[in-house]
This record gives sequence, structure tokens and C-alpha cells, in this order.
Amino acid sequence: MPRARVLLLAVAALATVLGMTSSFSSASFTSQSTNQPAVFTAAADWTPPTITMNSPGTAVSGTVALTSTASDAHSGLASVLYEYYASSGTWTTICTSTVSPWSCSWDTTTRTDGSYALRATATDKAGNVTVSDPVSTMVANNATVVLSDPGSYVRGSVSLSATIYGGGSLVYTTIFEYAVSGGTTWKTLPLCSPVGVGQTFTCTWNTTGLTSGSYDLRAVATAGSTKVTSAAVTDVMVDNTAPAVTMTDPGATLSGTVTLGATTTDADSGVGQVVIQYAPNGTSTWTTACTIGSSPFTCRFDTTKLANGKYDFRAVSTDNAGNSATSASVTGRTVDNTVSSVAMEDPGAYLTGTVNLTATATARTGVASVAIQRSPNGAGSWTTVCTLTGSSPFSCSWASTSTPDGLYDFRAVLTETGGAVTTSAVVSSRRVDNTALRGVDAQAANGGATLGRIEANDSLTLTYTDTVKPSSVTPTFTGSALAVQVRIRDGALLGLTSKDDTLDVLVGGSVVNLGSVNLREDFVKSSKTTVYNATMTASTVVVGSANRTVITLKLGSLSSGGAVRTVSTAQNMVWTPSTNATDLFGTASSGAPVTETGTLDKDF
Repeated sequence: MPRARVLLLAVAALATVLGMTSSFSSASFTSQSTNQPAVFTAAADWTPPTITMNSPGTAVSGTVALTSTASDAHSGLASVLYEYYASSGTWTTICTSTVSPWSCSWDTTTRTDGSYALRATATDKAGNVTVSDPVSTMVANNATVVLSDPGSYVRGSVSLSATIYGGGSLVYTTIFEYAVSGGTTWKTLPLCSPVGVGQTFTCTWNTTGLTSGSYDLRAVATAGSTKVTSAAVTDVMVDNTAPAVTMTDPGATLSGTVTLGATTTDADSGVGQVVIQYAPNGTSTWTTACTIGSSPFTCRFDTTKLANGKYDFRAVSTDNAGNSATSASVTGRTVDNTVSSVAMEDPGAYLTGTVNLTATATARTGVASVAIQRSPNGAGSWTTVCTLTGSSPFSCSWASTSTPDGLYDFRAVLTETGGAVTTSAVVSSRRVDNTALRGVDAQAANGGATLGRIEANDSLTLTYTDTVKPSSVTPTFTGSALAVQVRIRDGALLGLTSKDDTLDVLVGGSVVNLGSVNLREDFVKSSKTTVYNATMTASTVVVGSANRTVITLKLGSLSSGGAVRTVSTAQNMVWTPSTNATDLFGTASSGAPVTETGTLDKDF
């Protein structure tokens, strides 16, 4: 008989002897009472339920059933709450179901026609709560026309599509119109002949006749005296101009690990990526050395992968609209790994805690050892951190807490088996910063209608390693809810790439001492700024024996701008705290950047 079953039977027998009613929990054992040894208590349920909101359909009318797929393996489900999100920017309760199959009815005739998001919230009998991802639908109790979004950036021939919902049996004619973004003068799209298929109309839009820039689009459907106009799709960037790109000369002779790079600009949609390529000198057989998605457009390349000889190098830049340009080739560069070489890899601008130090090396007679050394910045007083043997790359872990905070230089020294010594170029001015108060994490959460889109009800939390004095963030801040503005700027406005959109916080037009968050994605359209009203609060959490301050920003209504995009890729954002924030004793925070922890997600 299985051991677990024997144990349960023994407990049941004991309960019978004592004249008790026995019961058992599938949850793990947590505690027992020493005063009442005959009492058995079910273990606590700390596991939240799971729930997925089911789509009621692309378009709905009348009364529709709302359903979800929900479960809870421990205490069981208590209820499922259904909500909608409209242009008001808040989640509104539709209904609550308290019995399986956890569905209820929604009378859409009480709502204005248009786009809605729906979500479901499951609560189990232990009080644990899970909120589903939202799904989108269209309420169309009357004729409604919807223009599909062609994308933030377009070029060449673009497919447009409009669909009529709730149109009944009427036969509609649909046209597509455009206006300069923010303008009110609408024109029919040139060379665009709509084709109707049932209630869906498509059109091929030739953008080459338009000046590069941002445009708004809409569809207008007419049936007799009935005329309906879609909501505008705003800030669509027309970009038919390729970026400018120049390959950086990597040097006449290359050995070991070298830096390859390019300079590139794009005034319209922004640079999306740069591909660095090489080919045997004088041939057209190009091979990718690296693909770079953000500025600076450089990469480290191990030339030992190539046969010794002459090579050509070039860069291919592609903007976010899909236009590409290829640089002039840098030709006849010699790869020669018969000579000895050693390179110190950059450990990063800020060094905290345990740091990985790496060097690469090749040697004519073989590598005897590689020593990685440090020196106070500019002093030339070198101390060996570690001496390594084996094969390239050579790495060791270094406890940066063993040195005072400050700027340091690093280099690598190669000793060949024949005794010859080669020293690498110096990687200079790297800051060791082990300040007690520093940022430790940044996390964003979706509270709005669309995953991957910044909007009302989304939130951002910034966590410090210690307790922060609230008034050092901004003078009127006590930790209680304070009205602020959250500003998100396109990276191009800051001299960065279009995927380096940056968030900061303002009070009365002045930036508060939280620093900035590089969102590492293209949330705001080209050269735009979006500002949300928000509230800022501070709370304390205990981690181990340490008190940590958590700053929470909850987005409210749109204040200005609004040219936001929905991102489809997940990235880890990077928070650079302000050194003007202090702990309770006046010690300034570190300015070392903090990369978001956890699984990659779309943040907002």
C-alpha cells in the first residue's frame, strides 16, 4: 500500500477513536496546534486562480453572453467579475457570476457603438485574485465602419481595409480619406479604388505621391442618405526615404576581437537596425558579422573565425518603414591572426557587486596566460585582478566591493609561451559604484485595454534597495498620493533610436528626482511626446531585514500628445535613477542603471 495512503488511514483511525469527524486538505501542511492535538486544520491556499477571457466575437450587438475559462485547484472559485473598458479610460463592472459555468449577459444596447475591451477577474474562496488579459470587440447596434490600422510606418503600396458592422441589408459605398496629422482638411486618397467584398472594403494606397510625414486616415461609408465615418487612425508615418549610412573603418590590420560599427540616420521613421557584413576582398559574397538594433551601432567581432587574408566591410541600415540603404564598402582590410593580439572587453559603464571581467587573446607561440588588471582612472598604477590560462575568451569574477567607489581603468596583458608580452588597449573611466541606496528593479503592469500600449490605468513601480526620503524626490512629496505628470518621449527627440522611448515624471512642469526609464521599445510615434496625468505614491516593503522604498506611478487621463503605438515585442526596460534622491540620512542614491528583472514582457 502506498505510504501516503497508509498515513491518511492512520489519521482517519485516530479521528474515529477520538470521536471526531475527519477532513483532509489537498494543500500542503503548514502548521499544527500544540494545545488541541486532536484538531486538524486545512492548510492555507496561497495559489491564485487561472482565468482567460473568451472573445464574444469581433463585433457584437443586442445581448451577448460573456464567458471565461477559469479554474482553481485548491480552495475553488468563488466568483468571476466581468468588466468593460471604453473611451472613458476606466474599467466598469458589467456583471458578476458566482456559479459555474461563470458566465453572464451583457446588454450592449445600453452602450454607445464603438470599440470596447473586456476582461474577467477570478476570485477564489481564499481571496486570491487573478485578472485576465483583455480582449477587444466592437459594439455595433447601428451601422459602424472600422478602418484597420495599416501600421505606424508605411512605404510604397499599402493595403487598407474597412469593415461595416451593423449595416443591415443596405449596400454601402466606401471611400478612404487622409489628412495631415492633426489637420481637418480631408482628401480622398489618390489612386485608391476601393473594392467591396460583402461588408469589407479594401484599397491599395500608393504612398509614393505623398511627402514624407505623419498622416491621419479614415473611411467613409455611404448608403443612400446614411453616412458613417470611422474613427481616425492617427499619426501614420509615410516614409519612402532610405536612411543614410556610413561604415566605420575598422582599421588596416585586424586580429583577435575587434569593434565593427556604422553611423546612420533617418529623419522620418527612424533607424530600425544595422547589419554589418564582410566579404573576401573584391567579391560579392557578403556574410553577416552582426545585427544591431539600437544605438550605438557597434558590435564586437571575433576575427579568428575568418581565414587570414583581405576582406571588405559594409553596413546595411533599415529604417522602421522598411527602407534600406547600403554603405560604401571599406575595402582591403587585412585579417591576420598569425600576430599576437589581446583585447580587454568593456565590463560596462557602472560596476556593482560581483563583475565579470573578460579578455580575448591570440598568440603566435601560444598563450601562456592573460592577466586582467585595474588602475584608478588615469593613474597608470596597475593591480592584477586575476591571471587566467586556457583558451580565449578569458574571464574571471571580480568583487568590485574590494575597491573604493570611483573611476577605474582596465586592461589585459598577454604572456606568450615564448615569453613575449602584449598589452591591450585600455578600457577607461568605468565607475565602481556600490552606494547603499540604489535602484534595484523597475516593473510595469497593464491596467488598460491593450497589452503593449501605454494608456490610462497602467502602472510603473520603481524599487530602491533602501528607504528613500520622499521630499528628496520632490519637495511636496510625503509618500501619500501626489498628482504628477508622466511624460514619454520618442527616443529620436533625445538623440537615441526610435526604440529608446524614455519616460520621466514631472510636477508642475519640473522633472522630479526619480531619473528616467528607457522603455527599450517604440511606444510613442516618431518625434512625438505624450503626457499622462498620474498619481505617485511611496510605500515600504521588507526584503529580508531591509526596508525598501517602492515608488508607484498610476497613469490616469491623457494630458497631451497621445501618439502612442502598440508594441508587439517584449524588452527589459532600463531605469537610470537620479542621484538627487537620498535616504533618510541624506546619502545620495547611486545613478547606476537598473535593468528590469523577470521574464520578458510587453510592460504596459
